[in-house]
Amino acid sequence: MAVGSVDFVRLARESPTLAFGGAILATIVAVGVLSPLIVPHDPLAMAPTRSLEPPSAIHLLGTDQLGRDLLSRILVGTRISILVGATVAALATAAGLAIGLLAGFVRVLDGPLMRVMDGVMSIPGVLFAIALMAVFRASVETVVIALAIVEIPRVVRLVRSVVLTLRELPFVEGAVVSGATTAGIIRRHILPNTLAPLTVQATYIAASAIIVEAALSFLGAGTPPEIPSWGNMMASGRAFFLIDPMLVLLPGIVLTITVLAINLVGDGLRDRLDPKLRAAFK
Repeated sequence: MAVGSVDFVRLARESPTLAFGGAILATIVAVGVLSPLIVPHDPLAMAPTRSLEPPSAIHLLGTDQLGRDLLSRILVGTRISILVGATVAALATAAGLAIGLLAGFVRVLDGPLMRVMDGVMSIPGVLFAIALMAVFRASVETVVIALAIVEIPRVVRLVRSVVLTLRELPFVEGAVVSGATTAGIIRRHILPNTLAPLTVQATYIAASAIIVEAALSFLGAGTPPEIPSWGNMMASGRAFFLIDPMLVLLPGIVLTITVLAINLVGDGLRDRLDPKLRAAFK
């Protein structure tokens, strides 16, 4: 048995939630990355004479109201959702980490920064994204920026709470007394202890971003209609729901499975990275 197989079996025994969610998520990510190579048809190619066809050997999941291949569009939509979720999580986590470290460790900046974060948190994410779409052109980049800005305050609060606890501990106070610089203390003592909860938070941000992006696209305020995202597919298929409910159900099911897999990974990481929970499972 290969080393990788042994490691996965061990992980499945110790954390079945993480193993199961990770396997599903890895498959979805692989499909999204390879989608340009594995799509059976052009997802944008329209064939009105073949509209609303049932599943067949040519179109495994059938076609939509414009004769476009459903399977190809779902596969390409996977790439869009994974891209949005991962990018929003990365941007929000990086910015939130930097601001949270400053707010938690530099007392002078704590008040002003947190008041700004409170103001940002008061803005509904969906409305903020719609407002940006009204100002700028509808694009995946605009959706990512809007969602990342809304998620930053949540990361800041998490990091700040961890830093406020750590900075009172003896090893940090000892570093201050020894003359270590603020940057050195943050890099050596504070930052490593924030990575575990931050990693878990990033998974939830990714799941939330995928859901909100689909909702915005469904409302016509997300990715442009010509891009085959899951939200766009559900929006364009809702008028034909009674004729062919699969136009809405199929992308909805894939969306649900993707978000479920990310949440399972987040729960599994929390169980493994939290010392108290890890001790409880032993």
